[in-house]
Order: sequence, then structure tokens, then C-alpha cells
Amino acid sequence: MNKQLTHLNADGAAQMVDVGSKPDSERVAIAAGIITMQPETLRLIEDGLLKKGDVLSIAKVAGIMAAKKTSELIPLCHPIALTKIEVELTLDEAACAVRIQATARTIGKTGVEMEALTAVSVAALTVYDMAKAVDRAMRIGEIRLLEKHGGQHGDYVASEG
Repeated sequence: MNKQLTHLNADGAAQMVDVGSKPDSERVAIAAGIITMQPETLRLIEDGLLKKGDVLSIAKVAGIMAAKKTSELIPLCHPIALTKIEVELTLDEAACAVRIQATARTIGKTGVEMEALTAVSVAALTVYDMAKAVDRAMRIGEIRLLEKHGGQHGDYVASEG
């Protein structure tokens, strides 16, 4: 495993990595996260009874939009032409939570991990925003990369846990 921090130059200053000489390849990243809440909040989301509207649909669109804007939010990220971004939100009654998963795809010189992670993060923040009037104690967490495929560093699959 290469442990070099590529966003730092020899002097330790921040830099954007030059990916110009890298070949294009198909790249896929899958990220996930969760937002936990009170049981009543989850029921209101499920029944579509929150004043701001359909929480899951709006959070899905917010995640998609955020993935497309990742390079504007994360200073050293490259702008990427996404070929697909998919955001799924599912209700988990046992955990009193909304589970979020995002899959980002591109054909290019650099990966899409940050786009998938950004999609999950903003989708979770959108759920919080839409339900905060009834539950300010919601918790966003466990945001992580589940899988990454393509590129010169090869595949990555997170271990369970």
C-alpha cells in the first residue's frame, strides 16, 4: 500500500495531484451512512407527514446534486464527469434510522470516492434539515467508503464492521 500523501508536495504544502498522464479507466465507488432518529420521526418520514415534503425523494436529489458539485466543495478534488450517481435511502425500523448508500461511476483519470461520500453526507444532512423541526437529536454517522473499483491502486472492499 502506498502511504504517501499525494496532496502534499515535497515541502509539505497542499497541491492538486496531476493526473494528466494517467490512463482513463472505469471507476466506481460505493459509500454509505446512517441517520438515526426517534421512532416517531421515522414514522413521520415513512408516512410523508413532515411539513417540508417527501424527505426521501428530496434527500436523494440533494445527494445527486452534491456529488456533481464535489470539486466545488472539497478544495483539492478534480472536477469529474460522472457517468452515473445513484443514491438510495431506506428506512430501518429496527435501528430507527434512514440508511443511505450512494454509487458513483465515471470513466476517467481519477476516482469517484469523494463524490460517493459527498452524496451520502449531503443526503443525510438533507434528512436532518427536513426533520429537525420534530427531532433535533438526530445523529448522522458511519459515513464510509464501502467499495472502490478501477484505477492504478486497484479494488478496495471495506471489511465488515
